[in-house]
Amino acid sequence: MSNHLIDLKDLETDEIKELLYLTDRFVEVSQRPIPKVPALRGRTIAMLFFEDSTRTRMSFDLAANRLSADVLEFPTHTSSLSKGESILDTVETIHALGVDALIIRHYSSGLPRKIADGVGVAPSVINAGDGSNAHPTQGLLDAYTLCQHFHGLAGSDASLSGIHIGIIGDVRHSRVARSDVHAYTSLGATVTLVAPESLQPPNLEDWPVEICEDLDSVLPTFDAVGLLRIQNERMKEGLVPSVDEYVQRYGMTEARAADLRDEVVIMHPGPVNRGIEIAETVLDNRKNVLIKQQVTNGVPVRMAVLFRLLGSGVEID
Repeated sequence: MSNHLIDLKDLETDEIKELLYLTDRFVEVSQRPIPKVPALRGRTIAMLFFEDSTRTRMSFDLAANRLSADVLEFPTHTSSLSKGESILDTVETIHALGVDALIIRHYSSGLPRKIADGVGVAPSVINAGDGSNAHPTQGLLDAYTLCQHFHGLAGSDASLSGIHIGIIGDVRHSRVARSDVHAYTSLGATVTLVAPESLQPPNLEDWPVEICEDLDSVLPTFDAVGLLRIQNERMKEGLVPSVDEYVQRYGMTEARAADLRDEVVIMHPGPVNRGIEIAETVLDNRKNVLIKQQVTNGVPVRMAVLFRLLGSGVEID
């Protein structure tokens, strides 16, 4: 693993497994009465979020604090960027302040990699989601959540072998889908993407997945279902005839949930649009909806990433 985390495609399978195994350690830390260790004391982490975020931003902040790092919030709307300073010059300025890592979310696909290439070895750059390209820590936490559910923890040789996972919805615009597919298939899972043709990404022949447009025909074969939000903010044209038609064909309605085997798990990276991707009654009442567990696991997963990049030679107390 390099000094950066930009895309799970950059990692070998053993490196993904190492991060998930390390997450087991930080799950234990998170369950302590005082869930804090001094592993990154003296380190400074800057948060640069150019898109709105709740789960990713707060869990990275909490992860850094639980590792005893200092967190610097970058004010994207009141910085010198508004005066014409380039993002790369801004990053150089932040680095000159003594920052050890940059956590970046940006609407432009590829920008975190451009920044990582620009800075070289330091500071470490962590991609917290770039456009429709990648969301590596979400892919890790989703894979960890499934390993935890099916096996109790990830262990030293994390595996999703024998698990069939359906990813349903707006795959075209989803950075989460791209990272999830790589994480799941690296661990041995079978993945099927379910979406209308208008919401399928280009170059699907390069993806290690099956494709289906008919949810009801394939739903009984799934062991886990990952639902995706329709990302209207990234659409330049209407790609879905109507919300009602989308719900009828691809929503996790009460009727569809009733037909699922009890042991099938439902996941969603959030934010959830109630009544569209998933019915309110299913979200609130069905067993094995793991959305809250995904949020919970976001903290130890991101602790593992920060520790792996910045904690060389340091013991976890």
